[in-house]
Amino acid sequence: MLVVSDVDSTFIRDEVIELFARHAGVEEQVAKVTAAAMRGELDFTQSLHARVKALAGLPVEVIHDVRREVRLTEGAAEFVAGLAAGGHTLALVSGGFEEVVTPLAARMGIGHVVANRFEVADGRFTGRVAGRVVDRRVKAATLVELAQRLGIPVENTVAVGDGANDLDMLSVAGTGIAFCAKPVLREAADIVIDRPDLRLVLDALAIDRP
Repeated sequence: MLVVSDVDSTFIRDEVIELFARHAGVEEQVAKVTAAAMRGELDFTQSLHARVKALAGLPVEVIHDVRREVRLTEGAAEFVAGLAAGGHTLALVSGGFEEVVTPLAARMGIGHVVANRFEVADGRFTGRVAGRVVDRRVKAATLVELAQRLGIPVENTVAVGDGANDLDMLSVAGTGIAFCAKPVLREAADIVIDRPDLRLVLDALAIDRP
């Protein structure tokens, strides 16, 4: 089985871009845009560009601070270990940023990561995203492509997320799980989990806890 999880407010308790925004002194402004995008009230790509623009000028050294500030969701380590023990594959597909997600995944033994990247010049954020934006369509396509590459039927895939940017991913997966999710995602999910504990995902999938 392939399990594809969102990261911000799902695998971790934080919205990474808001942690960066705190260092830039624009946290409240960015948080409002994030919340509206996750409710499905704003186009994710446009909202991401607007939020990243607010970070222009931040020194890249702040990445190390944010990595230390990220808080795993309760049960994350057991979630990873339980899937691995059962022979399942876990991937993190995020509308957040590689600069934080990739080292986190490496530390936890997760080999598949897709996320956005900050554009940097002269040691500072330019306020732009480098390359494509990981929006809802990219998330869904990544799940399908990864399943094909691993030889796993799409009906044997699971998508876990919390916001509107996860809608397409949950729709194409064999099982869609709304995790402490916004109403727009809860309505589209096969399974709804309301407690912020990733061990409950293992329980919902009948996978033994480690």
